[in-house]
Amino acid sequence: QVQLVESGGGLVQYGGSLRLSCAASGFTYSDYGMKWLRRAPGKGLEWVSFITTDGTETNYRSSVKGRFTISRDNAKNMLFLQMNNLRPEDTAVYYCTRSPSNTVADQSIAGFRGQGTQVTVSS
Repeated sequence: QVQLVESGGGLVQYGGSLRLSCAASGFTYSDYGMKWLRRAPGKGLEWVSFITTDGTETNYRSSVKGRFTISRDNAKNMLFLQMNNLRPEDTAVYYCTRSPSNTVADQSIAGFRGQGTQVTVSS
């Protein structure tokens, strides 16, 4: 069955860095665009970043552009999110998500999600 397992979350101070990882299994990983979504406390799910199947095109929500970097390793069925200069407003549960599209302009929350990993940024 399809599985997405996130890791790498934790507690970090303002301005710190974290690298999230996602291990994918149960499907042909290289056939799917992938994205990261997040849910902040008391808020709805929001799109964070997208990467195409071959990793050549990426897209980011404006508030994380220049601070976050999405990448993938198709040989190892892995997705990553490097997060630098973290802010308290980045505090959320982050979800690795298999996208139903391979369109870099896709900023939807649609897709199959993992269980998530908690990121907490202290001020």
